[in-house]
Amino acid sequence: MNGGDEGAESAAQASPPQPLEWKFSQVFGERTAGEEVQEVDIISAIEFDKTGDHLATGDRGGRVVLFERTDTKDHGGSRRDLERMDYSTSRHPEFRYKTEFQSHEPEFDYLKSLEIEEKINKIRWCQTANGALFLLSTNDKTIKFWKVQEKKVKKIADMNVDPSKAVGNGNVASSSNNVSPKPYLANGGSPSKEFSFPPGGIPSLRLPTVTSNETSLVARCRRVYAHAHDYHINSISNNSDGETFISADDLRINLWNLEISNQSFNIVDVKPANMEDLTEVITSAEFHPTHCNMLAYSSSKGSIRLIDLRQSALCDSHAILFEEQEAPGSRSFFTEIIASISDIKFAKDGRHILSRDYMTLKLWDINMDSGPVATFQVHEYLRPKLCDLYENDSIFDKFECCLSGDGLRVATGSYSNLFRVFGCAPGSTEATTLEASKNPMRRQVQTPSRPSRSLSSITRVVRRAGSDVPGVDTNGNSFDFTTKLLHLAWHPTENSIACAAANSLYMYYA
Repeated sequence: MNGGDEGAESAAQASPPQPLEWKFSQVFGERTAGEEVQEVDIISAIEFDKTGDHLATGDRGGRVVLFERTDTKDHGGSRRDLERMDYSTSRHPEFRYKTEFQSHEPEFDYLKSLEIEEKINKIRWCQTANGALFLLSTNDKTIKFWKVQEKKVKKIADMNVDPSKAVGNGNVASSSNNVSPKPYLANGGSPSKEFSFPPGGIPSLRLPTVTSNETSLVARCRRVYAHAHDYHINSISNNSDGETFISADDLRINLWNLEISNQSFNIVDVKPANMEDLTEVITSAEFHPTHCNMLAYSSSKGSIRLIDLRQSALCDSHAILFEEQEAPGSRSFFTEIIASISDIKFAKDGRHILSRDYMTLKLWDINMDSGPVATFQVHEYLRPKLCDLYENDSIFDKFECCLSGDGLRVATGSYSNLFRVFGCAPGSTEATTLEASKNPMRRQVQTPSRPSRSLSSITRVVRRAGSDVPGVDTNGNSFDFTTKLLHLAWHPTENSIACAAANSLYMYYA
């Protein structure tokens, strides 16, 4: 224990990392000025795989699009191999389109008279095997397990046809079929010896051969996990054991085995006997990155529960509860709405959990349940506008969050296609606001330097010159609620962020 304390002290004494300077890398599906976005093309899920060599996006039209990294592939080998060869790895991650497939189709539940959208809610990568990629995708009701593999395209060559002697109906015109028809036995023999091969054999008779020079990517649905959720699925998460995964809806969390699609185990059920007693719902759930027996789920009341699957079959009683105590006298009509957690993510080391509610990002230490270790203000400038946000339903927008692979920074989206990156190392005051465009720093205004302050007091908002712009208040804060950046993902090993602005996928590096 002492060694860990000393390490923490030395880390705290070390100077915080310098703020990153973000640059535009790539854009896929960029809109031209004035182009109307089709509803089905809007991106609804983004996920890197564990290696960072592949990226998947899902959209409201039920499609999954895969991208693959090219900057390491072109030079062969992994990053570590390239470093051994003294190849410069200062290049940033670059991706190219790989393939796409239709994952979900619109359905209709006749029992409940309910339309089921094809929109992809979540994508999760599974372990690769034999050069094939595996991933889970889900809409509101059905989870599917996909295998994407390169298949050789088989072509038949050297057909038994001599083009020079082919006739109109495709028969081969040769001396062998000029002879008058002869009766043949049932087993293919000839009753007479009049038929004979011409001298030198039949020149146009060749055995066809199968060649496979080209390859094509084929996506195949291996399993469908259906009929296990009465409410809309909001999360799926793979277990570190590589064999199981969870799916969560508003009231229940189910545990599945990847190999078994017709059976799941209900491990969390918050549905009360009388639905009128319902006070909170499950909003997000995720497995611990290394401990296969631990998972966390968040609620609409702003709490996070950590549960241990070894305790009991039905984990209604949590192991640890994380929630922040409400400041006295601060309660209002909107308190519970803005406290609802829209997304949680474990840090790579499993020690911290990042949560996103409407106003803030919070970083929690799983060994400390008294409150978050850091709070980052994202939408504090919108507090005076909560009535308007409630009227236009923007207050219910569900923003995602992500952590860098090294755990030093966190990121989340906002309105006007903006996203924010905060430093969470001790002493860091990094708080960068970027726009999902080819010029990400366009709306960034450098804040004057100031002494280091505690993490919980970091606030930085967007400031633009000229408050006469429509939808902008006197501080220059943007209020374009129609363009919101809900989905983003951080590369697992490098400072690279992929984020979705409507139907466009933007990528940045630092």
